[in-house]
Amino acid sequence: MGNGVWTVEIIPAEIRPPARSVAGASGNRIRIGARRVDNGGDEADLVVGFNEQVLLGRLRSNELKPGCTILLEGLWRRHPDPKIAEAYRETVVRLAAAGYRVIEIPMERECRAVAAEARRGKNMFVLGMLCNLYSLELALARDQIAFIFGKKDAAVVAQNVRLLEAGHAWAEAHLDFKYRIPAVRATAPQVVVNGNTALALGILASGMEICAMYPITPATSASHYLSDVFAKVGGVVHQAEDEIAACAFAIGASYAGKCAVTITSGPGYSLKQEAIGLAVMGEIPLVVVNVQRGGPSTGQPTKVEQGDLLTAVFGSHGDAPKVVMAPCTIEDCFYSVITARKIAETFNMVVVVLSDASLATSQQPFPRPQFSEAWLAPPVDQSAVPEGMKPYDWDLASGLARRFVPGQPRGMHTLTGLAHDREGRVAYDPDLNEEGIHYRSLKLAALQRTLKPPPVFGDPEGDLLVVGWGSTKGAIEEAVGALRAEGHRVSSMHLRFLQPLPGGIKEIMQRFGRVMTVEGNWSDRAEDALVDESNRRYAALALLLRARYLVDVDCWSEVRGQPIKPGAVRRALAARLAGRAGERRK
Repeated sequence: MGNGVWTVEIIPAEIRPPARSVAGASGNRIRIGARRVDNGGDEADLVVGFNEQVLLGRLRSNELKPGCTILLEGLWRRHPDPKIAEAYRETVVRLAAAGYRVIEIPMERECRAVAAEARRGKNMFVLGMLCNLYSLELALARDQIAFIFGKKDAAVVAQNVRLLEAGHAWAEAHLDFKYRIPAVRATAPQVVVNGNTALALGILASGMEICAMYPITPATSASHYLSDVFAKVGGVVHQAEDEIAACAFAIGASYAGKCAVTITSGPGYSLKQEAIGLAVMGEIPLVVVNVQRGGPSTGQPTKVEQGDLLTAVFGSHGDAPKVVMAPCTIEDCFYSVITARKIAETFNMVVVVLSDASLATSQQPFPRPQFSEAWLAPPVDQSAVPEGMKPYDWDLASGLARRFVPGQPRGMHTLTGLAHDREGRVAYDPDLNEEGIHYRSLKLAALQRTLKPPPVFGDPEGDLLVVGWGSTKGAIEEAVGALRAEGHRVSSMHLRFLQPLPGGIKEIMQRFGRVMTVEGNWSDRAEDALVDESNRRYAALALLLRARYLVDVDCWSEVRGQPIKPGAVRRALAARLAGRAGERRK
């Protein structure tokens, strides 16, 4: 209908969590607006709960706006288990006492009138209620149901439509409020996908033909989508026996002439590190997508965190320079993979794309990409290697060398993970070892010279500059926009390239009185008694900026396992502007 939308999936770590458990609650959070929406927002105005335990989890996470309306499945009030019934009644009383408007709805009873399996029909019934409450066109919902269930029997589509209409009619007859959010229809075709699907579409658009991975949450759905469509364009999804094998498979495929991609999350990225070092040493192009999640170890498999930046930049043994990028929107997930493939093949390097669980599962509309042949990988060069050219003939200025691929006349050479000379022969000579390290590093400087300075959101100078990366962009810019509307001289800058950092960053920072980062990884609390400037651990990007530019960069971070909210950022920035560095999230 033209509204801006951003969704957030609430997913428990267990595949089958205990029934009616607070920690095991799952759901979807939907923010809808009159214009483009770039984050999940703050507290909810309306909540639909299928049991009261879900609401307790939302309360603990500060997800409910004071006085919000709660539409609650009422069947638990008369549940045959007296403990369940009592827990339900106590929760309803507690919610009402806290000022929430609780409306009990006989969802299962109403669904049973339409479908034999009432519990499987509740989602459609609720969708009908929401279409009524938010003044959404029922015809569009019918069309979407037909699209989603189009491969099933026509009776399945018809029953879901009946459930949708039943929910719409019930809300019209029994609920006394409605919302109408104005919108302007898009003039260009839009796509609505989550970040993992956008990454997969970017892989298709980039011309890469091999994706090798091992299933891991929250990255796996990217391979699910690719498995459905990749073969149609000649691509292959290879599910290896483990993460190490997946990375090695991708490296072998890249060595054969094109660039391959391997997709993983934090624990899998750790396992791939030695193989990534092989790609660095052999100067084999490779794209590695890391959909970050909470850690360390198994951590929080379904929760968001930005904890892998330093691992991506400095990980691996020895000096292993890699390009590190971080998409910041769903649309950016698509285009970042195309850019990553181009860089990998141009510079014969490993390019790490740092997405995260928030981008992976969130959905947002964006203009349908207009395909360009310039996105695609060029044909494999099988022409004869010029007489006398070596496989590692590093350019003195850029460190670049022509890529040799199997089958090229006069291109035969030894590929090894050992230190080597320009001909690829194993070399332990100190000068030769240092020469290889020198030129592999120089390629980062060559790439850095091609990058534009990041744009500034707001005025080019002021009292406070907020720097972020990855999925925090929408929340940061909303918070900065709100503070600017109040007259504060605050701006923000979001970094898509984290290694190498683009030029011009220091000059931008120097135009502001104070600089701070907002990140989803840990930083020590300045108010802790034992923490001072001699031992404080800074957030990852703040640490990089302080070391690179010798600028006093402060930081604020959250690691709550959920997307950072614009209200939390706004409070943190207001505290910094007021000089209250120790104030934390309420």
